[in-house]
Amino acid sequence: MTAVKTESVPKPETGQPLLDVRNLHVTYGSGASAVPAVRGVDLRVEAGRKLGIAGESGCGKSTLALALLRLLPASATLSGEILLDGEDVLTMKWGRLRAVRWAGASIVFQGAMHSLNAVHRIGDQIAEPILLHSKASPAAARRRAGELLEQVGLPAARADAYPHELSGGQRQRVMIAMALACDPRLIIADEPTTALDVMIQAQILRLIEQLVSDQDLGLIMISHDLAVLSDTCDRLAVMYAGRVVEEGPADQVYENARHPYGSALSAAFPRIGDPASRHAPRGLPGDPPDPSALPSGCTFHPRCPAALDSCATEDQVLRPAGPSRRAACVLVEPEATAAPVPPDGAEEARSTS
Repeated sequence: MTAVKTESVPKPETGQPLLDVRNLHVTYGSGASAVPAVRGVDLRVEAGRKLGIAGESGCGKSTLALALLRLLPASATLSGEILLDGEDVLTMKWGRLRAVRWAGASIVFQGAMHSLNAVHRIGDQIAEPILLHSKASPAAARRRAGELLEQVGLPAARADAYPHELSGGQRQRVMIAMALACDPRLIIADEPTTALDVMIQAQILRLIEQLVSDQDLGLIMISHDLAVLSDTCDRLAVMYAGRVVEEGPADQVYENARHPYGSALSAAFPRIGDPASRHAPRGLPGDPPDPSALPSGCTFHPRCPAALDSCATEDQVLRPAGPSRRAACVLVEPEATAAPVPPDGAEEARSTS
């Protein structure tokens, strides 16, 4: 394989997570028109581990992903800490931030159809970050682009193709090859299987899993599909109205959510071939709140079938909800072994999860 040396990003010290997000806030605009998109998020990712982030559209998932590498527009204000290998991304000088992007962490953007430049060949687009972040010659960068294509299951000769000459699954593989171009330690995948058929989705997910395992990478995968995340990731964080409302081992959050919102998301998916699933999947009435006009108290209470009177006035924070689990719900107790059962017949809906 062609050796292409990029600016190194030091590995974290022993016991230090690859990524440590602390009390991250993202606000668009200022003054009376300020809109909070991410509110006090805490996340950790270790090398070789996979974190899934789930939630409906508008819950802040993509804003969080872009914030991790300061890719948001100038109208966004960020506060808190984003420690990548112990360095705070939010206080990095431009030169250091430029080096960390691609070489320290990279993003597989949502929608490969629109993320690739239609008028440039695939090989040139993969080679571009290599040329920007290393002293490789154009010829060496192109050879490396071919190797990366083979690494993601495409012939090296496809480097001469234009995006319109590739299928949706092939374009997504190209995006993954680009994300790997400078040997990053963290991959952020924002809806990497959007608009792909089920068979291609499975291939892309297996490819990502294999790459993370083989190269000891950290992975953040963002999706609205809890089933995909539970099958792919080690841990799962559920976001609602810009906050993480539940976090824990992915399979446990999917099968036995401790927050009513996580439970509703899980119940919305069919369990094909599961004899224990006696009922059809159920949707959650209503929509996520407008970030510019969040409800008082717990932001989920207007849609929550288990809401108490106090939920309309008292905000909730993440609290222990079992071993290695947290949930932001007044009904959750650390010693509980099951999620709180919502009243008014919602027990039937929960049985599908």
